[in-house]
Amino acid sequence: MKGQPSVVTSENNPVAAGAPTGKAAKAGPGEPIAVVGLSCRFPGAAGPAEFWSLLREGASAVTDVPPGRWDEPADAAPGTREGARRGAFLPDVDHFDAGFFGISPREAAAMDPQQRLVLELAWEALEDAGIVPATLRGTSTAVFVGTLRDDYTNLLYQYGAEAVTQHTMTGVNRGVIANRVSYHLGLHGPSMTVDAAQSSSLVAVHLACESLRAGESATALAAGVNLNLLAENAITEERFGALSPDGVSYTFDARANGFVPGEGGGVVVLKPLSAALADGDRIHGVIRGTAVNNDGTTEGLTVPGRDAQEQVLRLAHERAALGPDEAVQYVELHGTGTPVGDPVEAAALGAALGAGRAPGDPLRVGSVKTNIGHLEGAAGIAGLIKTLLSIRHRELPASLNFETPNPAIPLEELGLAVQREHTAWPHPDRPLVAGVSSFGMGGTNAHAVVAEAPAGQVAEPPAGIPDAGAQDAPQALAWVVSARSEAALRAQAGRLAAFAADEDAPRPVDVGHSLATSRTVFAERAVVVGGDREELVAGLRALADDRPSGALVRAAGDTSAEAGGIAFLFTGQGAQRTGMGMELYDA
Repeated sequence: MKGQPSVVTSENNPVAAGAPTGKAAKAGPGEPIAVVGLSCRFPGAAGPAEFWSLLREGASAVTDVPPGRWDEPADAAPGTREGARRGAFLPDVDHFDAGFFGISPREAAAMDPQQRLVLELAWEALEDAGIVPATLRGTSTAVFVGTLRDDYTNLLYQYGAEAVTQHTMTGVNRGVIANRVSYHLGLHGPSMTVDAAQSSSLVAVHLACESLRAGESATALAAGVNLNLLAENAITEERFGALSPDGVSYTFDARANGFVPGEGGGVVVLKPLSAALADGDRIHGVIRGTAVNNDGTTEGLTVPGRDAQEQVLRLAHERAALGPDEAVQYVELHGTGTPVGDPVEAAALGAALGAGRAPGDPLRVGSVKTNIGHLEGAAGIAGLIKTLLSIRHRELPASLNFETPNPAIPLEELGLAVQREHTAWPHPDRPLVAGVSSFGMGGTNAHAVVAEAPAGQVAEPPAGIPDAGAQDAPQALAWVVSARSEAALRAQAGRLAAFAADEDAPRPVDVGHSLATSRTVFAERAVVVGGDREELVAGLRALADDRPSGALVRAAGDTSAEAGGIAFLFTGQGAQRTGMGMELYDA
């Protein structure tokens, strides 16, 4: 696995990552839901840290379709315009660490890459949460995944019956995307793939929150995934009139003429806030309220409904029960940059949240689609993760490609303002509160209210662990790293060395605590020992380069500890000679 290293400090997670008990204590209908872990793979960003860098820099990951992605380019179809030849893509979507999950190469080849991606991201999100996946086995942990694509199925069937194997049925079934995670991690909670078109992943988040509040799950993973593997999809969307002929998303701008397709995936790990606080979890943000509805009958099946969008906004904020000193300051828009959709969304947002705001204090709005395209089935999770990162860093990234307001959107009258530049969060002295919207082409609308974690409610560290104000411990520290293979161990050491050498990296004692208490221990292991950061990083680099080092202790690749159990060897009745059984044992 190649996830971005993350650290659970000795202060925010003192009890071996708050290992779940498996008991689904009912959270209650109004309890906030804490986001305790997250992971993502977006265009231009292999993880949350890279994603934040992309957002902070105001970069766009939109490019031409990468060579080799489609057997036949979109422009082979007569009349297809530029919009079908642009998008935001992931590299290496055909790569998968099948051996890590004990999946055979033959089965892995039959698996939809969306299944593979969600499986990897689920593991990375749990690591980010400081939860050893094995501690969830047998618990009521739930999995909800939003998606809408079946590209791999259609691609596979193009090769005819000879491409079908005994693994094809499960490999291309969309419902198995969520079930595959539950199977490999041994999770007994609800497990389902959700298709509500483009709002699928935020609907999955809503369902996960409801499952926690109903008490049917104690922990939940909510995810979204979208991969664009067929040129025909781009052609279909272009001929429907959905794609920007320029290959640019102009959200809320006068040039708005369609969206740009994107792909990627994200996972969030959710717990009731009370449970997260009791476990001492690091909390990325808190989902205060969610709501889902449908437009019903409008002027057309795909024409958005202003009244229904306003209703879903009001309902989510009513459920959030914000206090008098709390007010939403930013909304991550659905913001597709379409001539019809943008004005409808703005009107609903202005009526529900923009009206009555103080002069000079408009509701800030923006759209991540201007950075990474429209991830469709994963659009909601992308918007949610962007918002959580914005809250963590207390900064608002710019919404790109905005110059002249759409004449059909009277921003000032609606109490709205597009976030044109990267700035600090407005009113940092107040609790940070945001909204996230995601709407499906069939009229299913979803909205979530997200806030920063409550201040001053972090579990106390147990005796003997240095507090946050202490300097790095003077005695030697041990950093434990492990992997399923020697090559993976060296790669892991290299990534950790790069992470730990950064000037903003956590204290060495916290890195050591996280590695020792919140990571799965695999057969290939090493321990790096050092008195300070420089010595520890040097030991990691030696391990990564396969060089000897006095700071490094290696363990042989013995899998017996993983296999477990005790074996007895008996010769049986009628041994041919004395010592026959010992010879077999020695062999």
